[in-house]
Amino acid sequence: MTAVRVVDPGPLALVHDLGRPGLASLGVSASGAFDRAAHRLANRLVGNDEHDAAIECLLGGLRLALPAGTWFAVTGAWSDAALVTADGVRRVVEPHTAKRTDADAELHLGPLAHGLRSTVALRGGLAVPAVLGSRSRDTLAGLGPEPLRAGDVLPLGPEPATSVPVADLVPVDPPTDGVVELGVRPGPRHEWFTAEAHGLLTASDWTTSARSDRTGVRLEGPALDRVPDRVGAELASEGMLRGSIQVSPDGAPTVLGPDHPVTGGYPVIAVVVDSSLDLLAQLRPGQPVRLRLVTGHR
Repeated sequence: MTAVRVVDPGPLALVHDLGRPGLASLGVSASGAFDRAAHRLANRLVGNDEHDAAIECLLGGLRLALPAGTWFAVTGAWSDAALVTADGVRRVVEPHTAKRTDADAELHLGPLAHGLRSTVALRGGLAVPAVLGSRSRDTLAGLGPEPLRAGDVLPLGPEPATSVPVADLVPVDPPTDGVVELGVRPGPRHEWFTAEAHGLLTASDWTTSARSDRTGVRLEGPALDRVPDRVGAELASEGMLRGSIQVSPDGAPTVLGPDHPVTGGYPVIAVVVDSSLDLLAQLRPGQPVRLRLVTGHR
């Protein structure tokens, strides 16, 4: 059995596939890759099924020992990535490119230049034990594989039936460092907020808070006030979805991420549309965000 070894996980490295949807009635969130497009692309580049488990690395710093003949690809955030052989030869690893190790070597992800989370897929996928049908780490519930640690050995699955695509480089722009625009639709508790709050939601320049993680991305900006008869009111807990924008009593909005709680008691003023959800994964603390009301199919 082929396996890779974690030399250094960096600040946080997690195993993820595309999650465990459909279990909310059991109190289990879907979890899964934060940047789903990056996850799918990395797997396609090495000929895997898009659901196969890969590594989601926060802030770079990951080092993996790869045996000779290992195919891999790095997508998502852009970093100073390199393949380093035992005799110290260093080869740059371009993003969104399938690479194969000719000899035993280490993959190094350096500091990130753009974005926040990189995805590393290895041909065959990570064959760690699944929990409730998924190999994803739910950081809120504590389900799935533990965060990676130095010395962990990760087995790879069998050789996929699909070969590594001949076109092994996919031109994809890096995550933007500037303003990120997220499409939103009105939420189910629209009536809890003043007309001014609704105007501020889509007219303000928001800032990504450092108090953000896989459970939710907090936005800093003007307070979104409730209508007078809802101030201090309690809302019975209700089901929550990834992308829901909950507003806490201090008027601050938080966009729920893949490891969100299944239920919540803060009113939801709006919901980020599915086509914008992957952008949340790459938001850096302090990065500006705008919310735009969308109509039609997105």
